[in-house]
Order: sequence, then structure tokens, then C-alpha cells
Amino acid sequence: MQYLRRLLNIRAMNRLSACLITLNEEHNLPRALASLNGIADEIIVVDSGSSDRTEAIAREHNAAFHFRKWTNYSEQKNHAASLAQSNWILTLDGDEELSSALQSAIVDWKKRSPRFDVYEVARKTWYLGAWIKHSGWYPDWQRRLYRRDAAKYTGLIHEELRFEGKLGRLQGDLLHYTVRTFEEHKAKVEHYSGLSAQQLFENGKRRWRPALWLATPWSFFQNFILRGGFLDGYRGALISRMAARSVRLKYKKLGQLIAVQRQSAKAAR
Repeated sequence: MQYLRRLLNIRAMNRLSACLITLNEEHNLPRALASLNGIADEIIVVDSGSSDRTEAIAREHNAAFHFRKWTNYSEQKNHAASLAQSNWILTLDGDEELSSALQSAIVDWKKRSPRFDVYEVARKTWYLGAWIKHSGWYPDWQRRLYRRDAAKYTGLIHEELRFEGKLGRLQGDLLHYTVRTFEEHKAKVEHYSGLSAQQLFENGKRRWRPALWLATPWSFFQNFILRGGFLDGYRGALISRMAARSVRLKYKKLGQLIAVQRQSAKAAR
């Protein structure tokens, strides 16, 4: 009778597929995959052309490894979900891991009938030797657990999980190891500001000068003062400064895209 109860409990559990998209993540991937041990019923890695040991590490952790040429974040993640055998998807970035509290929350969730189609978790970031607890970085709520037929990622950058209905919440933190050096942080800001400018341009945004001069200082004030960045010390100051720089670069690059468009229009006349 006890064996039968265990068997019924196993069958009643919500099967879960963990999906990751990667590119040269050999430094972070072992940590991410290890945190999924005993949590995910399968692990799917969709890689866009790594030249390091990403594939070998994925296979060492019994993950299904697939290649897909890079298009954008949403399409990569949706493709990974389409390869899953389970109805429930847990998305994880290569530089993240589940905390022990979040692992316990997911194990407990798997044993119960789900009340929601989508669940969010708080993400905590490790930055230059410390966990950031303010600065607009925590709690950084992320929608990561969802029923595959009820939600879909949209957006070229800062992809968003779109769905209808109420949102559930799981206890525990998703741990994020975003950058290892300040130089890496600056490089990320440079890269993502270009992507953000491109998305604004494609969405028809054409007024950029007021935002360049007004949104930039507001961004620093908002993150350092209103969101408590000063409580994170010099790290909070750096985060607030780089957030402001990201805003400035985004609108500056948008202005450059608009100028190129106008020049092309003149040349075509």
C-alpha cells in the first residue's frame, strides 16, 4: 500500500522541463545545471554557436543539446520550449541558478495542483563581490515557470512572457551572476543600449532629444535615491551610474538611426 501511494504521488507530480539558451557559457553553465538536479524532469539547452565547452558541459549534465542560429531572445526561448516534452516550462539563463529555497518551493509546487498558469520569482544579483539588495535590482521579479500552451515570449530585447489571467509567485530567489568585472558591465550596457535603440526605432519612436537630457539624470536619481541604491554602497552608485549611461546611449543611438534614415531619404529623392 505504501508503494502504491508513492507511485500515485509520482504520477501526480507536475512534470517540468527546464529550458536554457546559451552562447559560450562554460564559466556559468555548470552552476546553473547543477541547481536543476532533482528539480527538472528534463533539461533542454538551445545554443546559438558556442566555441567553448558549453556543449560538452550540457551533455555531461544529461541535457538535450540543440543548435539554433541566433535571431532574438524571444524566438530562442520559444523554440526551446517547443522542444520540451513536459507541459510545464522553467526558463533559466546560463548565468543563473536556483537557490535552495527556490528549489524547495518548486519541489513542493510539483506535488500540488497548479493554481496559476504562470509563476514569478524574485531574482537576486551578485555584483562585484556582493549580493545587491536595492538599486532597482532586487526584488527583480521574473516570470519563469509557466504552462507551455498558456504563455509565450515576445519582444526583441528584455523579452516578456505574455499570458492571460492571474500571476502566481514562488518563494526563494533566483540567483543571478550577471557580470564578473566592471568592464564587462560597461560592455553589456553598450551592447544592450544598441538593441534597445533599434527596438525603439522599429516601434516608430522619433523624439529622442528630450529623453536624452531628461531621462538620463532621472534614471540615476530613481535608482540611487528612490530605489535605495545608496544602501548598496559604491556598488549601488556604479549600478545607478551605468543605468543612466544606458539610457543616454539608448537615445543617442536612436538619434543616430533617425539621422541615417533621413539621409537615406534625401539621397533617394
